Amino acid sequence: MKFEKITKLRCAPFFLAFLVVIYHLPSLSKNQGLPYFNDLAIFNRGTEAVYMFFSLSGFLIIRGIYIDKLNKTFSIKKFYMRRILRIFPLYYLIVAFGFLFYWVILPILNIPFENNYELIDGILLTVFFLPNVFAFLHYPGGILEILWSLGIEEQFYLLVAPVLYFFNKRYIVFVLALVGFGFLIIYNLDVFKILKTYKFVYFFLIFGGLTAILEVKGKLQFLKTSVFFPIIIVAITMLYFTTNYLQIDNRFMYYFFLSVLFGLFIHTLSFNNRSIVIKQKNINYFGKISYGIYMYHVIALNLVVFIFLKIHHFFNDIVTIVLINIATFVLTIVMAHLSYKLYETPFLNLKRKFR
Repeated sequence: MKFEKITKLRCAPFFLAFLVVIYHLPSLSKNQGLPYFNDLAIFNRGTEAVYMFFSLSGFLIIRGIYIDKLNKTFSIKKFYMRRILRIFPLYYLIVAFGFLFYWVILPILNIPFENNYELIDGILLTVFFLPNVFAFLHYPGGILEILWSLGIEEQFYLLVAPVLYFFNKRYIVFVLALVGFGFLIIYNLDVFKILKTYKFVYFFLIFGGLTAILEVKGKLQFLKTSVFFPIIIVAITMLYFTTNYLQIDNRFMYYFFLSVLFGLFIHTLSFNNRSIVIKQKNINYFGKISYGIYMYHVIALNLVVFIFLKIHHFFNDIVTIVLINIATFVLTIVMAHLSYKLYETPFLNLKRKFR
């Protein structure tokens, strides 16, 4: 069987990474006493951008596994090797730099920062992919805290591949729906508060994957019958990220709404021929390096803020805010580009051998 190759999502990770960057920029500037701006809703949607990352990851990963099962070509070994070669090199580089930064570099520079954990505990939690537990238990600093999302994805990959491998393809939709709804309910029960504490939000990946499989099975064709559906889905998504009109206080409904909305939005970008496709080569390249943008942006931001602590008195507040934003984005993209070309590409080339 042959299935449509998804090429329309290449720019989406970049825009999500952009939302994460503008979410963290005002926070660190504020903490260091520098002027900042976060009055617009879009500056406060960084967490939701990560949630959409999860939906996108689940959509792509589970779709790939399901198609391989239909073609009887799914290999758990090759699946894990592809994930390892894509995630591990940059993840462990940032882990190493993060501990070096907070335990060695900051003390040398006489910059106060309290490490309220034993170093060995932090290393073990991050090395064995529990950075979400580490991040929300100790708040070890932004460079290490952002790794929580990588932990969620890797934990999910460890679980989903064997489950989908052993279940008959006829029951996968039922299993995913049952597990997704069940886990969403459990997640919001007070007795399982630990799940919320460490953000084990696997249901975003599950619902993203469920949407992808429904598309493969031809169950979402009705979304392509009218221009009304893509317009509504995109409009609601944009309204959520740019305004406060769609805020939901009930936690269960909040997560359920976002899980469904993000899955439908990704589906619209991927398969609805009425969706807007960005073909600009540079934007698509930014999508390729979006993993690096996400991983390096806090390092870039720390460096930029450190510099502006020394020179901000030369500028007024508005100019300082603008310059901090521009400098952070430029430095982040340069770091992500160099990392992709010089460090990540050899691993990505090796990854192709496990297709």
